[in-house]
Amino acid sequence: MIQQARNLAVDERLENVRFLIHDRDTKFCGPFDAIVRSEGVRVIETPFRAPRANAVAERWVRTVRNECLDHLLIFGRQHLEQVLRAYLAHYNGERPHRPLTLAPPNGTRVVARGSPVEISRRDVLGGVIYEYFAVAA
Repeated sequence: MIQQARNLAVDERLENVRFLIHDRDTKFCGPFDAIVRSEGVRVIETPFRAPRANAVAERWVRTVRNECLDHLLIFGRQHLEQVLRAYLAHYNGERPHRPLTLAPPNGTRVVARGSPVEISRRDVLGGVIYEYFAVAA
């Protein structure tokens, strides 16, 4: 009975997962990979002696923790998923990214030039994050 409950929990968590990328840390042992592979997930390990191979994922995790999760109390998996969906929408749709000349990845940020424009603020995640935008005249 306990084994069936575990299998159901693993099935639910890996339902939409296609890949698992991890480093070669000992916490990811053979049985762990075997369980994940049995659910149809392809396991990809980063190369040996390549500490920067995980850099993009590590940086995103640090960013989401610093800007979002460190300021909220999470009350379970469903709440965490809701918060991460809202943050991801903000991150890709509104948050300026320096390599993209301060434009968000999902579009271009409109920069108002010339006459003064009224600026309005929208609260995201109950005021943890603020998005500012120009109000149409």
